[in-house]
Amino acid sequence: MRRTDRLATYSYLFPGLFFMGIFTFIPVFMSAYLSLFKWNVNNPEPNFTWFSNYIEVFKAPLFWLVLRNNLIYAFTTIPISMSLALFLAILINQKMGSIRSFYRASLFYPTMIPMVAAAMLWVWIFNPGLGIFNYYLGFLGFPRLEWLYDMRYALIAIIIMSIWKNFGYYMLIFLAGLQGIPNHYYEAAAIEGATGWKQFRYITFPMLAPATLFVFVVAIISSFQVFDQVFVMTQGGPGDRTNVLVFYIYQHAFRFWDLGMGSTLTTLFILGLLIAIWLVFRVIGRRVYYEV
Repeated sequence: MRRTDRLATYSYLFPGLFFMGIFTFIPVFMSAYLSLFKWNVNNPEPNFTWFSNYIEVFKAPLFWLVLRNNLIYAFTTIPISMSLALFLAILINQKMGSIRSFYRASLFYPTMIPMVAAAMLWVWIFNPGLGIFNYYLGFLGFPRLEWLYDMRYALIAIIIMSIWKNFGYYMLIFLAGLQGIPNHYYEAAAIEGATGWKQFRYITFPMLAPATLFVFVVAIISSFQVFDQVFVMTQGGPGDRTNVLVFYIYQHAFRFWDLGMGSTLTTLFILGLLIAIWLVFRVIGRRVYYEV
């Protein structure tokens, strides 16, 4: 590139990199640095202790319960949200006339609701006495459930709410991918006698691979960043059965004022997320075909 082209490129990149450095990279490195210190209400002055915080984290039974909760949440919400989003995207991609826009907007609408407002709505839906879920359970003859107050169902309630909130965004990405598939592939397949399932298996799904990879990565990040709905709906309870990693970090850093442990958990969280995304691109990303 010519010198002027390079300067123009860097000038366009500089604002984004500048703010990313200040608000992302510097805090990440500072968190990793502070994780080596004991710094809490009992130790007002930071005390360098090497890796004692990490040893303490791995010895804490609550950390493994929180990690288990987050993994259950991730392994449940990701496949269900993606499958539902793909199914609905295929449905509304059919020729439905003007009503297609209505369905598209209706299904995407939950994504546009702020997370806190959506969580407050679902607190009412799961209300033991007045909630819609228990109303219909009672109407069908089933016993009413203490959704947000029962250790067996609280995490399930969070998962249901999160699937409802997130699938519309994933559906929109899949819909964009579907509309980018040339129609002549389906016409050729129909001439060869391929059924709808074979068309999906050999045309739709392979050509949706870039969109699927993008949605998968976004879903992984979203599933491990879950916080707002837990904060509003359950506060991590009952019995820490809905406590997840980001809420656990929040508790240590801003409730217990243990900044050293909060930084340790943040560092482990970032490293784990980076490793997960690296594995996804390593295992799945190289198999994705991008049409030029």
